[in-house]
Amino acid sequence: MSIAKIGIVTVSDRANAGIYEDISGKAIINTLTDYLTSQWTEVYKIVPDEQEVIEQALIELVDQEKCCLVITTGGTGPAKRDVTPEATEAVCDRMMPGFGELVRAESLKFVPTAILSRQTAGLRSSSLIINLPGKPKSIKECLDAVFPAVPYCIDLMNGPFLECNEDVIKPFRPKKK
Repeated sequence: MSIAKIGIVTVSDRANAGIYEDISGKAIINTLTDYLTSQWTEVYKIVPDEQEVIEQALIELVDQEKCCLVITTGGTGPAKRDVTPEATEAVCDRMMPGFGELVRAESLKFVPTAILSRQTAGLRSSSLIINLPGKPKSIKECLDAVFPAVPYCIDLMNGPFLECNEDVIKPFRPKKK
């Protein structure tokens, strides 16, 4: 059984410059550690809010590192430097808009400003790329909402089988007949 590689990309000028510690990327890693019982390894990057740099990081994680899943955090708001969705769309072969729709719907349960979020998701080659918000609390809430569909999506792309701790998160896979 192969070990799944999962890319984590924090998009933040200040975290990239070392002005503050990246707690958002670590929140993704901690959440995935709680969810997954199968072996996996993270490939972790912190990049500035620069579309070309974000695109290059996503391409490298999928094409060179062979990550089956890439999760980004940050850069999804309405500010001029928030360009993570544009970078994601630029490198993906096909978009998966349902992920962003569910992230916003889930976030609206907690804050009215969720409508300002522009998270999206897409497929590059045989990898799924998902954008998440930048706040650690929001990351957990959003992953709790979308992750049940992630293992089956990876299955459909012939990726590694992601086993989950079903006491923490229950993935959906159709029953075999």
